[in-house]
Amino acid sequence: MEAGAVRLTNVTGLPATWTMGFQRDGREMLIVMVKASYSIPRHGEQPELLSDQQPLVEADQFTGEPGLSAPLRETDFAHGKPRCDVVLIGSAHAPQGTSVTQLQVGMRVGGLTKQFNVNGPRVWRKQVWGVSASEAQPFHQLPISYDVAFGGTDRTHEKTGQTDTYERNPVGKGYWRHTDHIDGQLLPYTEQIGEAVSDHQGVYQPMSFSPVGRNWLPRRQLAGTYDQHWIENTAPLWPADFDQRYFQCAPEDQQMAYPQGGEEVILRNLTPDGLRAFRLPARTMPVTFIPHKGSDAQRHGVIDTLVLEPDADRFTLTWRVVLPLGSSLFDVKEMVLGEMSHAWHRARRFPHKTYYPSLADAVRANPRGRGRP
Repeated sequence: MEAGAVRLTNVTGLPATWTMGFQRDGREMLIVMVKASYSIPRHGEQPELLSDQQPLVEADQFTGEPGLSAPLRETDFAHGKPRCDVVLIGSAHAPQGTSVTQLQVGMRVGGLTKQFNVNGPRVWRKQVWGVSASEAQPFHQLPISYDVAFGGTDRTHEKTGQTDTYERNPVGKGYWRHTDHIDGQLLPYTEQIGEAVSDHQGVYQPMSFSPVGRNWLPRRQLAGTYDQHWIENTAPLWPADFDQRYFQCAPEDQQMAYPQGGEEVILRNLTPDGLRAFRLPARTMPVTFIPHKGSDAQRHGVIDTLVLEPDADRFTLTWRVVLPLGSSLFDVKEMVLGEMSHAWHRARRFPHKTYYPSLADAVRANPRGRGRP
C-alpha cells in the first residue's frame, strides 16, 4: 500500500495503517497502528482470531448526537498512550435469564479490577417534603454507558442563560440543580458500591466502562492551556503544560501497564451466562522501518488499547509503534509490519547476497548445487 512517499508492507493480515504526529518540541514522528479482533470464548477456552476483523476507528464515535451523548469508541489515531486503556462496551445481564432489581457487574484484566452496582429503572419523585428516588424496577438486561451513569445537564433555566452541567459527565442521568421539572426524571442505572445515589445535587462518581469525553473533568485538565501566550508563541505545537495522558480515553481506574499477553480476563454479569474467563493472547508486533540511507530500525508495538465487547462476543487489541524522525517523514522509505524471517533480515543487512524465502526455493534456483557437501 502506498501512502505519500512511504510504502507500508503489511504481512500481519490485520488492519493497519500509519499517521504523522509531533512531539512537544515540534519534532515529527511516525505512528503505526495495528488492530486485531478476537472472539470472547466460553469460560476457560482460548480466544481465536476472527475472520471478520474490525477496522481501525478513524474518528470518535458516540451513542447518539456527538457532544450530547456518551462516547462509544475513540479514534485509534492517538499520538501515543503512556498506558493501556481497557474499555468495555456492553450491558448488565441478570444471571441465567432471571429478573433482578440490582446486581454487581465487574471486570478484571490482569491486576486491574473494576466493579459497580447496576439498578433497575428508577425515577425522582417530588413531594411536599422533598425529592426521593422510587423503587427500582426488575430487569433482565440494561445497557452500561455514561448516558445512564450519574450526571447530566440541567436546562431548566436555559432561557435566562443559565445551564447547570455536571462536568464529570454532562450526558448522564440523575443530576438536577433545580427541582422545577424533576418529578418523573430518570436516575442513573449505575452507581458505586456503597454510594447509593440519593441526592439530585450530590457529587457522585459516574460509573461506566466506556470512554470518557475529551472535554469532561478531569480529562480536559490534561489538555493544557490555550491562551493568548500560546497563540502568540507556541501554536500550533502543544502547550507547555500539555500532558500526554490526555490521549488515554479510559477513566484512570481503567488504565494499566501495557499487556504482555497471558493476562487473565474475568467478566462477571456482563454476559447472559454470567461469567467469562480467559487469557489475552501473546503476540508480538514488530515494525521494521527502512530508511533511504542508513540501517533499518525495528521497533515492537505495545498494546495500548483493549476494547471488550461482550454483547458481540469479541474483543480487540490495538498495537502502536512511535518512531521519532530525524528530519522529516521523507527519511523513511518503507515500513514492514509483522514477523519476517531471519533470512529476510540477513538479506536486508547484506543486500548483495541473494535472498531465498526457504531452502526449497534455494534448491530450485540452484539445481546444480543438489547433493553438494
